[in-house]
Amino acid sequence: MTAVSHPSVPHATVAPEAPAETASAPAGTTESGRSFGKPIPRVEDNRLVSGNGRYLDDLGHGALAAAFVRSPHAHAHIRGIDVEAALELPGVHAIYTYEDLEADSPEMAENLPLLIPHPAITAPRNGYPLAKDEVNHVGEAIVMVVADNRYIAEDACALIDVDYETLPAVVGIETARSAEHTVHPDVPDNVAAHLQHGFGDIEAELAAAPHRLTLELEIERSASMPMEGKGVYARWDDDEKALTFWTSTQTSTSARAAIAARLGMAHNKVHCIAPDVGGGFGVKIVHPWPEEVMVTWAARRLGQAGIATEVKWVEDRREHFISSAHERGQIHEVTVGFDDDGRLLAFDFSIWHDGGAYLPYGIIVLLNTSTQVLGPYKPRAFRVDAYSLYTNTVIVTPYRGAGRPQAVFAMERAMDAIAKHLGRDVLEIRETNFIRPEEMPYDFHLIFQDGRPLIYDSGDYQAGMDKLRKLIGWDEFAEYKERARAEGRRVGIGVGAYVEGTGPGPYEGAHVLVETSGKVKAATGLTTQGQGHQTSFAQIVADDLGVPVSDVEIVTGDTRRFGYAVGTFASRGAVMSGSAFHVAAQMVAEKAKKIASEHLHVDVADLELRGGQVCVVGTEPGAEGTSIPLGVVAVLSNPLRYAFDESSRQATGFAGAEVDMSKPPVPEGEQPGLEATGYYSPPTSTFASGIHAAIVETDPVTAEIRVLRYAVVHDCGNVINPRIVEGQVQGAVAQGIGGALYERIVYDEHGQMLNASYMDFLMPFVTEMPDSLEMDHTVTPSALNPLGMKGAGEAGVIPTSAVIAAAIEDAEGIPITRMPISPSELFELRATHAAPRNKENE
Repeated sequence: MTAVSHPSVPHATVAPEAPAETASAPAGTTESGRSFGKPIPRVEDNRLVSGNGRYLDDLGHGALAAAFVRSPHAHAHIRGIDVEAALELPGVHAIYTYEDLEADSPEMAENLPLLIPHPAITAPRNGYPLAKDEVNHVGEAIVMVVADNRYIAEDACALIDVDYETLPAVVGIETARSAEHTVHPDVPDNVAAHLQHGFGDIEAELAAAPHRLTLELEIERSASMPMEGKGVYARWDDDEKALTFWTSTQTSTSARAAIAARLGMAHNKVHCIAPDVGGGFGVKIVHPWPEEVMVTWAARRLGQAGIATEVKWVEDRREHFISSAHERGQIHEVTVGFDDDGRLLAFDFSIWHDGGAYLPYGIIVLLNTSTQVLGPYKPRAFRVDAYSLYTNTVIVTPYRGAGRPQAVFAMERAMDAIAKHLGRDVLEIRETNFIRPEEMPYDFHLIFQDGRPLIYDSGDYQAGMDKLRKLIGWDEFAEYKERARAEGRRVGIGVGAYVEGTGPGPYEGAHVLVETSGKVKAATGLTTQGQGHQTSFAQIVADDLGVPVSDVEIVTGDTRRFGYAVGTFASRGAVMSGSAFHVAAQMVAEKAKKIASEHLHVDVADLELRGGQVCVVGTEPGAEGTSIPLGVVAVLSNPLRYAFDESSRQATGFAGAEVDMSKPPVPEGEQPGLEATGYYSPPTSTFASGIHAAIVETDPVTAEIRVLRYAVVHDCGNVINPRIVEGQVQGAVAQGIGGALYERIVYDEHGQMLNASYMDFLMPFVTEMPDSLEMDHTVTPSALNPLGMKGAGEAGVIPTSAVIAAAIEDAEGIPITRMPISPSELFELRATHAAPRNKENE
């Protein structure tokens, strides 16, 4: 990428190396014009940026509209619901409460599911599609109205009278820990889960360590804010007794399975389609949302009654704030033991996580924090003691980074503290503790409670550090800082390293079909929310089949095209579906060579796919007698009359070709058609990594914090498309800066959200981005998948809070232990901090 430089900020004297252009090509690719590893433009962009996208609200204009009565209280019993006045409003077709679900079927009346069970979960609690007897956070759905349009539905909601008996609200981690009041009466300590794991003798290592430090750290609640909120549109076909629904989701196949189970329908009678999805960032991985259950159920119910066959609901922005999902909120206590060289001997980590009112997605955020806190380092002993706590606030689901930013904040703040304690350079302390390339794959000899081991597949963390030092101009910064001090300015530099588990299983699949035109149609059940899947997946398929990328069409997230998938999360798209496309395309390529070999009378091993042809190795595509167009091979793969009828053989370009009438047209064990379905199931996750650095300036009067420069060195293994990876990292850095300086969810003691709008919940604009954002790559391919890839989607956001905290601390000489930090908070820290300031910061 091109760096835009702030004129007064030092820059690297050595130009960064070109990223990922030399990534190895997929197996079977032989042509120098391959697309794998090339920064080709995204094929989907013209359609999306020209306003021709098809998002949820672009669909179903004739559908009835749904709206919900949501709780104004954080905690209350429901004593009664009066809907009579609302029913009399013209244009209202139906009003539903929990009693209607209970009367319909046992499945509809059940709690929403716990999607990811775990042995550490001691008290799983989940809500219902509509609140049963009690509400546990502001915004919980209680009543659903279906009307001619949203205006009428909202007016009807305003006429519904819900009688509440308010209860004490449990808000915040400290209140939940005290357990003076409880969220759920049968969970007296508010503890949803208690997680413990580790290795080595932590007590002995701490006791023997020459130095020990304890840090109290906190990251506050935030939330993903995709361009498009949630939404669902359902259509019932009473003749077929079938349901089709469109939903803004990250997991269409799982949403289909959940709705089919809830409605008691066969899977082949339920179809789920993810249209264009305007961002997800984790919040749309939950399934089924209450609204998905209710809208699909209402469409079937009203369709069977002959009232209407289509129902739609689209979330407004306030609903997204108070009824979707939050993340990040954690308190940490870290105790480290280390020697005189800064070598980490013991890392003792206690975590308290604000899990919200229910546990639909399990404790994946807490798991990620507790398992990925080790980063690129190798302490002798490690222990985690972690608690997920219920509060009367919105539920928690993963938000880009999903617990890893909290983990990196804990480890990297500890690394900075060690360096400060010993008076050593912060880079040197990290280098002392790095896992070395020759130690890969690195086994921590740590077995988690669910039986999984922690083993890093590959990585070269020192190489990343070496590149970052040059990229940010680390060695020149001291001189720059001194010049700035002389000018009355305060600047600081910070660094943060991370290792991220990416590409987890259990599987993804793909289907690849070559049409008789030579064009390629390919599909995966994985969904897309703007990551450029239509481009990167097409690059893989195009290279494997030797066709132009423009000849490959990719479909994602449509259960009519591909019925089995897991979903888009945890930086798994390229690793999982990319590998599945490679598997399927290779199967198609092998079948194409086998068919072509019979007609060219050439051994399969002597054929390759290039230029849209199956041709003899070393010959030009299209040469007569040594090549066959891929579209013709597709015709040959589906023997109708060509094997028996001369005119048909002539139409295919094989007039006069000899046909062995003794052989069946479709050999035993084969299927007609030039197509294949392939699956990829990894043995374990890949581990991407990176290291970031930032230079910040803090205003000596107003305490305004400005990020002047930001540098990223990233390792996601072999890169399909560097342009897409850079875009992913850039966007994630922006979210990371938002989380470090601006974005937080604020509740009062009664559980009322105080900033549920963009007037009060601050997000960075381009004006808040650094003047210089530079990127470089290291490439350590993974041996766990056929293309050597690792994930990239969350990388930019993971270390950002830690990096910026370190830079502010360097500028101010004040410990930064809590993020995000605002100018007013920094101003207060200056006033209340009792420790003497460093002379250079005076």
